[in-house]
Amino acid sequence: MMTEIPVQQAVGRVLFHDITRIVPGEFHGRAFKKGHIIVPDDIDTLLKLGKDNIYVLNLEEGFIHEDAAALRIARAAVGRGIQMMPPSEGKVRLMTTKPGLLKVNVAALERINAIEEIVFATAHTNRRVAAKALVGGTRIIPLYTGEDKIVAVENICRESGPVIDVVPFKQLKVGIVTTGNEVYHGRIEDKFGPVMMAKISDLGSSVLRQILVPDSVAMTVQAIHDLLDEGAEMIVLTGGMSVDPDDRTPASIRAAGGQEVSYGSPTFPGSMFMLAYIGDIPVVGVPGCAMYNKATVFDLLVPRILAGDRLSRSDITGLGHGGLCLGCPDCRFPDCGFGT
Repeated sequence: MMTEIPVQQAVGRVLFHDITRIVPGEFHGRAFKKGHIIVPDDIDTLLKLGKDNIYVLNLEEGFIHEDAAALRIARAAVGRGIQMMPPSEGKVRLMTTKPGLLKVNVAALERINAIEEIVFATAHTNRRVAAKALVGGTRIIPLYTGEDKIVAVENICRESGPVIDVVPFKQLKVGIVTTGNEVYHGRIEDKFGPVMMAKISDLGSSVLRQILVPDSVAMTVQAIHDLLDEGAEMIVLTGGMSVDPDDRTPASIRAAGGQEVSYGSPTFPGSMFMLAYIGDIPVVGVPGCAMYNKATVFDLLVPRILAGDRLSRSDITGLGHGGLCLGCPDCRFPDCGFGT
């Protein structure tokens, strides 16, 4: 299928693959693009790149070139909000076209990578992504492979649905209940509400209203019900969620009719987190650390809620592996390992 000829005899031949040039610390990319017709002036450059020979490919029926293979894999696997970039050095990169929550069918991805000579890499699933972000890439290892392997990938994707896609965030009306005698009586300024408002707005949702209440279960329950009556589609409670005996937030959520999913999360910061549902309405108890930490459990789970996920206890307990924020001096969240 491939014929090897000396590079000096390759003038006039067409390259059927990219040729890479690497200069450590200076350059890494294509020296010659697939489809380039070799001219006499190229010979010296090719020799310096270590190409003493050029391989001429004559594909037999039933085999497929690396570029065509990567395109077919990508085309079968991508879903909403994903754009395939043109093949480069045999690889197709996958970029987002809109912001949202990245979803990866990990089981299908593992089945694809179990096929010999196929490689498909993605960013972590359930990750918040911006538009024009690199989230995946695929290729085959050799310059060509049997078409039956590509058909096998296509069959997996047909069975599983999209292997990788971006789910847009819902635009919910969010009610905020801020608890605490010190804020309610005006002894200190509320610093928590503005932080939550900014986070919610950044995710594309809006704050319906913020209600301040003292450390009273009855008044907190009334505030939750008032917001629900006004059309709130998610409730966020701030100012509490501690082990202090006067913290009545968890009791208030339960008394308001919240069906508890989890009180506590294996994440640092953010372990004192609570999630419940009143019917289909998510009710979130936010720990105090969310007021001053850029990334907490709030930033891991609320995007999933806004993407339409109904979270279970296992979704929260599964955060333990990767749930430790390392407190980097220059925070790069979500482009880091927190929550992944």
